[in-house]
Amino acid sequence: MLGASIKQYHPDWNLWLLVSDRAPEGFSLDIENEPWDRLVYITELPISNIEGWMFKHDVVELCTAVKGPFLEELLKTNAEKIFYLDPDIAVLNSLEPMLKLLDEHSILLTPHQLEPDDEPQSVWDNEICSLAHGIYNLGFIAIRNDDVGKDCVRWWSKRCKSFCYDAKDKGLFVDQKWCDLIPAFFERVHILRDPGYNIASWNLNRRKITASKDGQFVVNGEFPIRFYHFTKLGPIGDTMTRRYAGDNTEVYELWAWYKRCIAEATDDRIPDRWWHYGVYSSGSQIPKDARVLYRDREDLIDHFPNPFDSSNGGYEAWYNNEIQQ
Repeated sequence: MLGASIKQYHPDWNLWLLVSDRAPEGFSLDIENEPWDRLVYITELPISNIEGWMFKHDVVELCTAVKGPFLEELLKTNAEKIFYLDPDIAVLNSLEPMLKLLDEHSILLTPHQLEPDDEPQSVWDNEICSLAHGIYNLGFIAIRNDDVGKDCVRWWSKRCKSFCYDAKDKGLFVDQKWCDLIPAFFERVHILRDPGYNIASWNLNRRKITASKDGQFVVNGEFPIRFYHFTKLGPIGDTMTRRYAGDNTEVYELWAWYKRCIAEATDDRIPDRWWHYGVYSSGSQIPKDARVLYRDREDLIDHFPNPFDSSNGGYEAWYNNEIQQ
């Protein structure tokens, strides 16, 4: 859905899809039938002991940890400007203004909020949530392939490889919290203050969506919607949308359209909640505590270089025996 929406407005853009997964038996992804131009699997990334590295992360941590390293690889190509977009985003208008901004700036970021909240509930949901999870939403970042862009990405890539964990008690929230530091560490950073970018539940209370006479969706009466972030598709997303969209009918129309598109794009050959790296080779689910213990113990990392492999007992047997004692 993301790829199709980008190609609608930018058919000449070169789209790369990074997959942090492995296809289930009986399914193969044919790139010729997709809007994407290049397909890369996580195991192709130049990360040492990739199996051990992947094991350290749950699904959210892993899908965010790859962003820095993959962006670093893309900067080695001849691409002049690179945009990252989360898979639960749909592009609804031309992104040409951002291309022009990257003529003058090296990094583009979108804050979760552009103005303060007033009600206690929205302060908790939005401002305090941003303090814990990050000021900028890393469902989007744009980088110019220049010295500043490269320096930023190299730094972020190192942090993603070593510290991309959901550990808010330690000040970490995957890849995102690190980017609070970008405006302090690097020059030529531009904060997008146009409310048409990265609309989501965390800023809906400040962004009224209407349909213009020409059929375009606009924000606050004048700003075209560039892309909408359909975060938490399902009950959580529905609850937060109702809380902050209120009687803004156009928001529900956008969600209904998006849900129809997702349903049409869903392939029944992929089991529900599929994630290949969520289980050991035995088929047993991997508990989060097993991942945390592994990443915190250098002796385990050295002894079990591929902790997914349970063919001879492996890390699975050692861990199960450990927790039973």
